[in-house]
Amino acid sequence: MITAGIGCRKGTTAETVLAVLNEALEACGRAGERPQRLATGALKADEAGLLEAAERLGVSLTIISDPEMEDVSPRTLTLSTHSMAHVGIPSFCEAAALAAAGKSGRLVGPRHVAQGVTCAIAIAEEAA
Repeated sequence: MITAGIGCRKGTTAETVLAVLNEALEACGRAGERPQRLATGALKADEAGLLEAAERLGVSLTIISDPEMEDVSPRTLTLSTHSMAHVGIPSFCEAAALAAAGKSGRLVGPRHVAQGVTCAIAIAEEAA
């Protein structure tokens, strides 16, 4: 199962989210594959571009609570000063991907950043 953790600037369009998601999948050697789930933190739960991107992919947008993000933070690969300053998490999108992927989830590489979107890809043997 592939889970994509997403963070973005307010007002980011679904087109931009999907373009960066595709870039992230390509960067980690999974070009042409589609995530079974998109995930983000509670801070972005109402972000229209994320909700529309999930709808276009036909997947759910899993909202990860702050405590869940904090629990998986030691497993993130990136230390973003921006993320630490705003949400106290080393990498918002990596933490979202890991938490949504479940206990067997692992990141396939560090986050991909482009056009105001951060995207991390996690894989898990089984659905969380």
